[in-house]
This record gives sequence, structure tokens and C-alpha cells, in this order.
Amino acid sequence: MSLDAMINHDAARSAIAAAMGMDLTLGKALVQYLALFRPSKRSLSFDRVAALLEELVPMVQAGKVTRNGQHYAAPRESWKLAIETVLASRGTLQLPLKSHGYLLAVLIGAAEKLEAKLEQAKEAQRQGVAGAGSHRQDVVQGVTKLEVPQPKQPMPESVRQALKPKPK
Repeated sequence: MSLDAMINHDAARSAIAAAMGMDLTLGKALVQYLALFRPSKRSLSFDRVAALLEELVPMVQAGKVTRNGQHYAAPRESWKLAIETVLASRGTLQLPLKSHGYLLAVLIGAAEKLEAKLEQAKEAQRQGVAGAGSHRQDVVQGVTKLEVPQPKQPMPESVRQALKPKPK
């Protein structure tokens, strides 16, 4: 179909406008992803392309996914990686795809893994264990040694007593 014919078709025009709002690599990955929705014996209609993009583009632009009442961060880089993951597993997928369910599951899975790592780091920090990159390096006789931080120790009683306010 020529570009003129696509621009004159309302759904095609809408799909082009939606895809043009994305950076080139994400737009290209998105076009490849949309091909997974094409029925085997016919082409993907522009109405269907427009509907699929109208579902995805707002989530991509917002940088988040809402599913089952839960909100998940989904920056553009996560979308690219998730689409690439879906494309890499196309051999095991039942095609044509009917919904964005698998893509969203990949995105949410990645977001949950990241969230778990952040929570572990927060918990370690709360317990007084320094995180990665905050280790102190000591040079002893020309040899670099990594000092592993220890958990916080309770304040010694003698210090606690010295800090207590004196009765008047």
C-alpha cells in the first residue's frame, strides 16, 4: 500500500501518528512486535494496528503499566527489552497473538525483579550493611584489600551513659 493510501485511511493515519511519537529503535521493535498479531493467511488490518497501538502508546508514554490494580514502572528502555524478549521467544508463542498479555507479563516480571533488588538494598542499608560501591579500599603495603563492612553494633553502654543528660 502506498503512503498516500495509508494517510487517507483513518486507522492507518492514527497508527502512523502513534508510532512516530516514539524513538526510532522502539518504533522499529514495535512494528516487529505488531507483526506477531498478523493472522497467518491475511494481512493485519490498519484498524487492528491502530487499536493495538492505542492500547500500548499511552502506557509507553506514561512509563508505567497498570495491571490487576497494581502499578509498575516501565521506562522506555524496559519496553525495548521486553519487546525484544517477546520477539526472541516468537518460536514458542502461539501466533497470532490476541493481546498484549505476554508483553505486559514480561514487563511486570522485570519490574518486580528490579523492585525486589531495590528492596533488598534498602533492607541491607537499614540493617547497617553498606551497599555495592560503598566498600572502602585500604592499601596495605602496596596490596589493595577490600574491607567488607560489618553490620552496625549497638552503642556501648559507657557511651550511652556519657550522652545521657545530667540531672539538675
